[in-house]
Amino acid sequence: MCVPCGTVSVMKLTAKKSLGQNFLNNPTVPAAMVAAGALTAGDTVLEIGPGTGALTKALLATGAHVVAVEADERAVEVLYEVFAKEIASGQLALMHADIREFLAGDMNGIPENYAVVANIPYYLSGFLFRTLLEHAKQPKTIVFLIQKELAHRIARDEKESLLSLSVKAFGTPKYVQTVKRGNFSPAPKVDSAIVAVHNITNNRFVNLDRTKFFELLHQGLGGKRKQLLGALAKTYPRQTLEEIFKQQNLLPTVRGEDLTIEQWTALARSLK
Repeated sequence: MCVPCGTVSVMKLTAKKSLGQNFLNNPTVPAAMVAAGALTAGDTVLEIGPGTGALTKALLATGAHVVAVEADERAVEVLYEVFAKEIASGQLALMHADIREFLAGDMNGIPENYAVVANIPYYLSGFLFRTLLEHAKQPKTIVFLIQKELAHRIARDEKESLLSLSVKAFGTPKYVQTVKRGNFSPAPKVDSAIVAVHNITNNRFVNLDRTKFFELLHQGLGGKRKQLLGALAKTYPRQTLEEIFKQQNLLPTVRGEDLTIEQWTALARSLK
């Protein structure tokens, strides 16, 4: 097992299943995540669940200021020892907290125009995407190491989903690379992938109510393989929908999963 220099051996920190911990044991994976974030010296990076510090080390090497939020007290103790120099210099701010509580607070120490780079627990993937993208203090970039199937659905699937559209409403997702399960200790049951979301912004919701936009997505994608016109006709007059579909060159039989984020935006503006 390869343990990056400057981090603690994962053998000294047993992963907790309740926290969804799978520690990286290959330094090429953190390097790829850092590259995907296009980080430079002076950037501020929020790392979620640094664990044994493999990714933390790669983030610090860029010259970025890192704010690491770790829920596991055992890992915090180890990280304070491993990165004592960086903490003393102020380059690394280490916080013992649950990321859900941290994001619900005022996020002290996080300036505007920050990035998020993290190897996150699978079970928090949906929550973290949704919370960060909709947050009042929105990051400019997100790089997550998540379940491969989820990354494919967000950035590679030919058919759109509520998840993929919810991400694309704010930024541009990219499937960076597959990460085999052997790159973790303990190894998860499935492979993972690095997914990056760049150019994150709220510009799509200028003169467009965000809450109503997502209500429209839920309505249009609520029934699997259901035609969009019929799904929306439960809320909007069918004649109005038919006129809008014709104006936007949408077939009456089109399904919600076949519309791009731009088409969904145009439809929402027409129904406003």
